[in-house]
Amino acid sequence: QVQLVESGGGLVQAGGSLRLSCAASGRTCSSYAMGWFRQAPGKEREFVAAISYSGSITYYADSVKGRFTISRDNAKNRVYLQMNSLKPEDTAIYYCAASAPGYIVTMYYEYDYWGQGTQVTVSS
Repeated sequence: QVQLVESGGGLVQAGGSLRLSCAASGRTCSSYAMGWFRQAPGKEREFVAAISYSGSITYYADSVKGRFTISRDNAKNRVYLQMNSLKPEDTAIYYCAASAPGYIVTMYYEYDYWGQGTQVTVSS
């Protein structure tokens, strides 16, 4: 069993930056691929970024390419999402998720564990 807790959300102005953190506990997450999803009110849950178990492979949604960076520190059981050049359309609840097979997947139903989410609000 893996517990995931997101932190680092908040209110920022457009063009600003935030770094989200996802802390894993219960078991090491070093063998899990990790992903970030987001969900805005009235919208479907949207894939944002994923990273393989080793951290050697990353994948991003087209909407965030060049602006967001996913990384992981397996020694600390943490995953990060560095978000730069934030836009109002990035406003959403951001969720950290873990996928047991260890390779990158992009659909929400392919993930085994989820955090409770952290709110990111980007003002104009």
